[in-house]
Parts: sequence; C-alpha cells; structure tokens
Amino acid sequence: MKITEKMKEHAKNPGQYRPVTIGFLGDSVTQGCFELYSTGEESLETEFRSFKAYHSKLKRMLEEVFPSVPINIINAGISGDNAPNGKNRLQRDILSFRPDLVVVCFGLNDVTRGMEGIADYAEALEGIFKGLCASGTEVIFMTPNMMGTRVVAEQKDPYIRSVLENITAFQVNGTMDAYMAKAREVCARNQVPVCDCYAKWKKLEENGADVTRLLANRVNHPAENMHWLFAVSLFEM
Repeated sequence: MKITEKMKEHAKNPGQYRPVTIGFLGDSVTQGCFELYSTGEESLETEFRSFKAYHSKLKRMLEEVFPSVPINIINAGISGDNAPNGKNRLQRDILSFRPDLVVVCFGLNDVTRGMEGIADYAEALEGIFKGLCASGTEVIFMTPNMMGTRVVAEQKDPYIRSVLENITAFQVNGTMDAYMAKAREVCARNQVPVCDCYAKWKKLEENGADVTRLLANRVNHPAENMHWLFAVSLFEM
C-alpha cells in the first residue's frame, strides 16, 4: 500500500515529510467502548478506554518498526453510530485532517435495522468510499467482530437482558452475515481492500471458541485483548 511506502521514505529521510496520519471511521468499537452497565431503569452506559482500542495498539506496532516516523491517529469512532451517519460526517471528522489512510468499520449498529436496512448500509458505504477515493486518501474496510450469540446467565438486570436478546438475534438469525456479505460486495465494486476480521471471528467460533465470552459487554464490544486481532490484521495488510 502507498502508506507503507510513505513510512519507508519518511524513515530514510526524516524531516522531509509531514507526519503520517491514519484515520479510523466507525462506531463504539472504534471509539474504544468496552463494558456495559445500567444507569437507570431503562438506560445504559459503557466504559470508554480509547487508549486500549485497536488503533492505539496498531500505532504502537507501527512505531516499534518505524521509530523515527511520527504517526498521528484520528479516532473518529462514535458510540452507537452507523454507516449513513459516518458518511454525513466524513468531511468534518476525517477529510479535514488530510489523512494518508482511512480504516472504515461499520455494521454492528446498522444490522439492528434488519434486512430492510441493508440497502441503506450499502449505499452509505459506497458514498464513504467514493468520498475518500476522490480525496486521494487510501482506504481499507475492516469488517467488525461477531456479536454475542446468547445472553449470559450471570446477567440479571432485566432491561439489559432484553437489550442483549434483541441484539444477539441479528447474529443468530444470519442478518449480520448478510450485512458483511453485502459490505464485501460494495468493496469489490469500488476496489476497496478488505481486512476481513469478521471472517476470523467466524473461524474462531467454528473452532469452538465461545465468542460471547470474547466480548467485554457480552453483546458487541470486544474484550481488550481481542482488539489485538484487529490491530495485527491491519498491521499485516
């Protein structure tokens, strides 16, 4: 990828190039959300630790191998966000910073609209990709993690249980699989490379891993160590 060449040239000629900038456009996982807790009878909040998210881990890896290259990270993840909203804030939150590379990751919230929302999801992704490509920015689409497949027994709060039951249904009934298939189609049509972490999570499940236990909130936020899967996958690309 071009960004690799930029880091290589920057390492050979320090001071002649501006810092390398990588943007991350996504939802709560990108923002750095982890555990879920109740703040009222029908209200929830999450733990925020952006410094533990995958982009922070990727930055550490890149700085380890390119110690002389300054690398800026734009965290444009917003909890609860979806692809249409990401498209609407693309200029403000990403393009205004003139990034060299943008990693886009949406789907976990889009899927809660069910199959009737998949066309809007695809249209929004296409709009994001076209906007990035028109600006000359490299782009990677990273598929998200799997969601939980059940409500864990230790979760006693009735409201949280109802929320988890509603969300996990989209994983169990195949809707999430359909959204990821559609995203791959859009990427192929727009020649956008895919870092397919969702496929890796599916492989973990096939091999007997309890994916629900790999989620910090037991529904859709990966545990901190699972953010390494995203970071390493991007590093390899």
